[in-house]
Amino acid sequence: MKTTILIRALPLCLALLAATAQAQDNRQIAQGQRVWQKRCTECHTLDVDDTGPHHRGVFGRRAGSVKGYDYSRALRKANLVWDETSLDRWLTDPEKFIPGQNMDFRVRSKEERAALIAYLKSLSAPATASPVAAQN
Repeated sequence: MKTTILIRALPLCLALLAATAQAQDNRQIAQGQRVWQKRCTECHTLDVDDTGPHHRGVFGRRAGSVKGYDYSRALRKANLVWDETSLDRWLTDPEKFIPGQNMDFRVRSKEERAALIAYLKSLSAPATASPVAAQN
């Protein structure tokens, strides 16, 4: 009897856990969107190159690879793909991460960096992956 109850309760518990994790992810993405709007839009847009290259699709993109954008030689030769680790190091201190690059901006708060990275990742996922990304 107890085993049957546990077996039947397990899918419900897993579903609740997944829903909680999704809600936390959505909150972090929304926070990242606010950080992006506040700190990044002076130089970047989502879809068109500006002072900086566009950000939609940056996650998983090879650094220095947007056609037509004039990257620094250092960034073009960096030989890296943007992921959580590389974006965190970049946003922490771009010049320390890739000496000779052109971006003079840092995100000092670890929490803000994590949220910003979650937002950028959501913009690089299929459109159905994030309701926040779909709003942009």
